Amino acid sequence: MAKTGKLIALVAVRKGSQRVKNKNIRAFGNTNLLELKLEVLKKVKQIDEIVVNSDCDYMLSIAKNHMVSTHKRENYYASSECTNSEFHGHVAQVTDCNFILLAPVCSPFVTVKSHEESIKMFLNSECDSLTSVTEVKNHLWLNNKPLNYDLNNVPNSQDLPDVVKLNYGITLANKELMSNQKRVVGDNPLFYKLDELESVDVDTEFDFEMAELFYRKRILGEI
Repeated sequence: MAKTGKLIALVAVRKGSQRVKNKNIRAFGNTNLLELKLEVLKKVKQIDEIVVNSDCDYMLSIAKNHMVSTHKRENYYASSECTNSEFHGHVAQVTDCNFILLAPVCSPFVTVKSHEESIKMFLNSECDSLTSVTEVKNHLWLNNKPLNYDLNNVPNSQDLPDVVKLNYGITLANKELMSNQKRVVGDNPLFYKLDELESVDVDTEFDFEMAELFYRKRILGEI
């Protein structure tokens, strides 16, 4: 039976970006990462409400200009002292809905189609969460030993086991899971595979510059 209830897309941004200064609102092609994410989410049919959660008044003003809802975040929950678990539990508690889509602006290339497909998968499943993933076809090592292959019979990379990593470009969860267990990946998760471009995660200055080049080439056609 399909899940029913209110689905909120939560865009959590803060002013304390450490590795890439002002990452969320810094010029990115003809826009910025926050506005780019809002424009995509506004086209996703299944979203009932978009909420920008931030400690930054300027970012909240951008949200209001885009006619989406806002929540002023308490300073602690925007600080580096706050763990991911604490943050997830808190934002769920202050968000009035049944299901939460966490939509990070640092994943600028996740498409409307991928959002809609993943939401449909989640709502039509009995799973308590959905997280986007990236396929990993690399020879991995842990504690000085190969992790996913036999050193005496090294396979081609395409023949390695089907390992995936969580990229969090799309995260869907029952509010109850986030609020009570402070988690976004439940005991019965779904995984939605993104391609290489959609999996891009802007985490460093290098990531930002490369992502902007992709944006100018693929989206704006400038290069």
